[in-house]
Amino acid sequence: MFGGKHDESHTHAGAPSASASRARANPKKDFSRGDDDMANIGKSIAIKGDLTGNEDMMIEGTVDGKVDLPNNQLTIGANGKIRAEVTAKSVIVIGRVTGNVTGTERVEIQATGIVEGDVTSPKLIVAEGAVLNGAINMSKRDSSAARPPTQEEVRKTA
Repeated sequence: MFGGKHDESHTHAGAPSASASRARANPKKDFSRGDDDMANIGKSIAIKGDLTGNEDMMIEGTVDGKVDLPNNQLTIGANGKIRAEVTAKSVIVIGRVTGNVTGTERVEIQATGIVEGDVTSPKLIVAEGAVLNGAINMSKRDSSAARPPTQEEVRKTA
């Protein structure tokens, strides 16, 4: 204003611009993956027992027991140490899991991830450098729903 520089948050008449007004009216952060709805368990938190929920979760702390998020994503962060049976729609392991891991859609073990237990999921991604010590079961739960109908089944419905 005084130094000859143009302040983009105000119009020439001194009124706030439309974009500046929107930014002040809606201070909520814009997360591309919807991370604002993710529950976080910090690295100083230790949980003993069953952990269930109905939202995506990031675990950076310690969980000893059972983790069940059947409709959501579970991420075990770099500091996360899980000694539990883990079940979620999608599981991403960056830290360490001791126990069986079930992902109803997918399981991903990133380069720093360690899984000491069996993994069950129709899709499995294991990055170079990741550790997986256990059995792998990649069969789909309901394979009949995914296959096309046989000719005999088609004739019966016609």
